[in-house]
Amino acid sequence: MQNFLSRMKKALTGSPDTPLVFLGNFEVEDQWARGEPGLPRTSFSAGAAIVNRMDEFALLLAGEGDHVVLKEAPDDDHLAHLEELGIALPEILTAARNDPGATVTRDALADPGLLRTLSGLAGAGALLSPHGTSEAEEELSAAARLPLVTPSAAVCKAVNSKIYSRRLADETGIRQATGWTAGTLAELADAVAAARSLLAAGRSVVAKDAFGVSGKGITVIDDERRLDRLHEMILRRARKSGDQRAALLVEEWVAKKADLNYQFTVYRDGSSHFDFVKEAITEGGVHKGHRIPADLTPAQVAELEETSRTLAKRLAADGFWGVVGVDAMVDPDDRLYPVIEINARNNMSTYQVRMQELFMAPGQVALARQYPLRLARRLPYARLRAALDDLLLAGPGGAGLLVNNFATVNAGAGDGPFDGRLYGLLLAPDRAALAALDREIAGRLHAETDRRPS
Repeated sequence: MQNFLSRMKKALTGSPDTPLVFLGNFEVEDQWARGEPGLPRTSFSAGAAIVNRMDEFALLLAGEGDHVVLKEAPDDDHLAHLEELGIALPEILTAARNDPGATVTRDALADPGLLRTLSGLAGAGALLSPHGTSEAEEELSAAARLPLVTPSAAVCKAVNSKIYSRRLADETGIRQATGWTAGTLAELADAVAAARSLLAAGRSVVAKDAFGVSGKGITVIDDERRLDRLHEMILRRARKSGDQRAALLVEEWVAKKADLNYQFTVYRDGSSHFDFVKEAITEGGVHKGHRIPADLTPAQVAELEETSRTLAKRLAADGFWGVVGVDAMVDPDDRLYPVIEINARNNMSTYQVRMQELFMAPGQVALARQYPLRLARRLPYARLRAALDDLLLAGPGGAGLLVNNFATVNAGAGDGPFDGRLYGLLLAPDRAALAALDREIAGRLHAETDRRPS
């Protein structure tokens, strides 16, 4: 059976052997949302430095013969450990300057030497494969004369709007929560009026930014007064700007038993392949990881597979090809809601697949996890490895932790204490062993990172 990376390359380029240049420009939604009248949004925050170093996830999606562009070189000891595990790594290209507040795309654009190198790769047949494509990635492609493997930024933005997701599900009869799209202020007024009747009946609704991501751009509303205040705030902004557009959804808040994420790949010829389904771990709407495999019945998986084929046909007809991740949920009555939103780009789960194929044995279970850290000083990988020691994965079929992004640990380092994140994939023979491994890792990390400078 063809592995995921080869299959993805064939879908994107027609050949499983095409060399790709991977670019981990996470939260590309921020670029798509510029100029869109959604819910109030904030720009740079202290967490942006960590998010921008999520670029290192691309290191373990790319394979031998590929390249990956990073904001900064990885920790040498982490690279050495990955090579000890037998992972064939891509060639690593780094920007001359890591601006913590900038995406890897912007850092690459600011480096003439890197642009020349990328141009040379184009001459060898390489193509640029970003996490998602916005105008910034088109700018990088043009500056480096390195063709994109994706559709245009305009197509990618259009199919990533939550308004697109909801309208597609409406038109194809896919089950979803009661709700309304608002592309104009008039449509927003209709949506608010309809939502008011749900609130009057004691239900809750949620307002969503069309390009919100990971808990941002979402507001849960429990009473009519709060709904009216939000509506008036949007109207005041419109009167000030003269812009009569909106980019919002209003939906009933549905109770859930489990969050899901499934992925399929759309080929350039319009065909598709269902890749996987995982249980998504979220807290307050913010993605925290995945449980693998998802606890679903064969009938539920079959429903998701059928939904993926329906979505793929429409996406292909609208000019999109490539990786698609869909958020879904199971309600307390075990009914599937197969489309909460469509993410026609790489997803967090995309970056786990190659490691699953290399290390996860039949019958094993896995947990993709992030561990929040509070550090007094930079934490080198060598010190982390010594602290976790016997808890780290030793090889295929074993139990333990594989660190699949270390850059986010020290991304926020400065003159004082700072926050970081450690991302990893945990493997174990069963759920109980997996939970025990998770607890032990968390405990050792707490002991290690609670130190103060000597």
